[in-house]
Amino acid sequence: MAQVVESIVNSTVGDAKKRQMDGFTIEQNNKTPLTTYFGTKIAETDISLRAGARGPTLLEDFHNREKISHFDHERIPERVVHARGAGAFGEFKLHTPLTGLTTAKILTDTSKTTPAYVRFSTVGGSRGSADSVRDPRGFAARFYTDEGNWDLVGNNIPVFFIQDAIKFPDLIHAVKPEPHNEIPQAQTAHDNAWDFMGLHPQSTHMQQWAMSDRAIPRSFRHMQGFGVHTFRLLNAEGKSTFVKYHWTPHLGTHSLVWDEALKLAGQDPDFHRRDLWDAIEAGAYPKWELGVQIVKEEDEHKFDFDLLDSTKLIPEDEVPVQNIGTLTLNRNPVDYFAEVEQVAFCTQHIVPGMDFTDDPLLAGRNFSYQDTQISRLGVNFGDIPVNRPVCPFMTNQRDGQGTMFSKTNRTAYHPNRFDTLPTTEPAKGGFKSYPEVVSGIKERMHGPKFNEFTSQAQLFYNSMSEPEKKNIISAYQFELSKCYETIVQQNAIDRINLIDHDLALSVAEALKDVTVKDAVPNHGKKSAYLSLVEGKNQTFTANGRKVGIYLLPGYSYAQVEPLKVALAAAGMMVKFVGPATGKVEAGNGMTQVAEFTFENSRSTHFDALIFIGGDSDDYPKKLKNGRLIHAAREAYMHLKAIAATGNAVGWLTDLALPGDLPSDAKAKTEITQANGVLLAPSVGTGAEFSTQFINSVAKHRVWDREVDHIAA
Repeated sequence: MAQVVESIVNSTVGDAKKRQMDGFTIEQNNKTPLTTYFGTKIAETDISLRAGARGPTLLEDFHNREKISHFDHERIPERVVHARGAGAFGEFKLHTPLTGLTTAKILTDTSKTTPAYVRFSTVGGSRGSADSVRDPRGFAARFYTDEGNWDLVGNNIPVFFIQDAIKFPDLIHAVKPEPHNEIPQAQTAHDNAWDFMGLHPQSTHMQQWAMSDRAIPRSFRHMQGFGVHTFRLLNAEGKSTFVKYHWTPHLGTHSLVWDEALKLAGQDPDFHRRDLWDAIEAGAYPKWELGVQIVKEEDEHKFDFDLLDSTKLIPEDEVPVQNIGTLTLNRNPVDYFAEVEQVAFCTQHIVPGMDFTDDPLLAGRNFSYQDTQISRLGVNFGDIPVNRPVCPFMTNQRDGQGTMFSKTNRTAYHPNRFDTLPTTEPAKGGFKSYPEVVSGIKERMHGPKFNEFTSQAQLFYNSMSEPEKKNIISAYQFELSKCYETIVQQNAIDRINLIDHDLALSVAEALKDVTVKDAVPNHGKKSAYLSLVEGKNQTFTANGRKVGIYLLPGYSYAQVEPLKVALAAAGMMVKFVGPATGKVEAGNGMTQVAEFTFENSRSTHFDALIFIGGDSDDYPKKLKNGRLIHAAREAYMHLKAIAATGNAVGWLTDLALPGDLPSDAKAKTEITQANGVLLAPSVGTGAEFSTQFINSVAKHRVWDREVDHIAA
């Protein structure tokens, strides 16, 4: 009965998880006086108790001891991997049920809105590393379902470096900072990482993804997610169906460019977590579609790869992704440590109607995740509010550090004379594992299809657009130039040559001591879905983009206000940049409030830039500012949409970007568009200008812009 009531309440009055978390949220304000942990009100917390003004500090000062002692122990071990992260709460709404394939209510009941939580993360860096490093990203989703927590813990890349969890310590030891000097932080651009990858053929496919723009996402909001493994769905008759999970962002899958990523690591190391927080606070809630690839069990062996191999994906050209539900993140954490640092995901957390496959990497994760959470948070980590399910939960576990409940049960074992905590038969919702037929000789080996490592790496590279291939070449050159042992570079080039001979030749141009062996045939196959630039089903929208509008005192208010309204109507976030924060006065006395200054921000903070002209003829003189010129050139180099209005057009064409834009544009009456730059000297900012600019921003980058000559 309690579950029925909870289900009804949750679907009608809001988020069950939020209501539960509210019970563990303490309001602190000027009406809640400072006390000790046990309630004694404190009169002085700035000076310790002393024997005389200049005498020794006294041990009897219990407040001092409690305060310092707690501080000494307020850190917990950080995650070995995925230490750097950000999280948010939200909800999941199923719209297309998987009826007949599973009994899991979250995948069959479209009337239910399920509380959800997602933690995004980088993999290799420490908690203090930067957000914009080249690295796979974790995409860990939790559903607080009526049947228990379901943790779908994956990455923004659908494949992984290794096939078997026994290799995971080797991988992480290799990619972490080198042990003799703890350098470099959050990078694979060093000898140990490429020594491992060059000698370990299983990593061949993942290398391509990691060297592509996928490894430097524009934001968490513009990032895909994948369950990586093949899982099982079980229906009421116990029939199994294989499934792979995909998260597709409503805003499209888009990335930074490398120079932009490098600069952001220094300018704003919190760029991704800040973007997520700001978007949710602004009501621009990030959304993803949950998609599934379904494979009947009888079709398991029809592919030229093994479904249990986590270094392989199922090409969407062969098995389409079916979208079944929408995830919306709409609530930021109240306390980062309590709700993000202490969230504890486990891949083994599934609900009835689901099960695992024999993927050897998944088997290791199912052990490792539980084990590492105990190391970080203690054996009772499930009692921490962010980790609790919203459905009733009862176990026979007892004691242990951090026990949160007093339990009336005197018989913490099964069976017992009172039938306390009875089991539940599968027909009534109890979990039942898939009765898989197992046979074979006990041995250390994989299935035969696990031993092919280059076919999908070739498929990925062949599917890239020319700009993406150029970026992959540059990424390899950067990474391998940071390796100082020739044997490491040579092994890496040998591995790259197995993917594509021309790729290896291009990368080797930056490495004078390596040789490229004879070409290995490339099968030439492509997928229509893998490119971020030309990929089928890729989304291009201006919605959710941040636009920086640059103003100086005396700007033309008439050029700003209609543009501001049009951009906001398109779902874009408009940010004004001025010489100082606060009000910037226009030529007519009206004002706009600048959130950023020329000095405290860079073009990298925005997806697109607009430079507004002024009402007076001498206004362009004010634009002769090094920060403004640099912003224009840097955004141009990063292939972003740029616009100028009024007499700022001449400044942009003649001073900021001379030679790249038509100089006569400032004398025209119509709008000029050149190299992805919109110039409106006299048309102002009417509907045509706004429409053209919004369409330009929606394309994400001006991929055909030539920028090799630009240094900014």
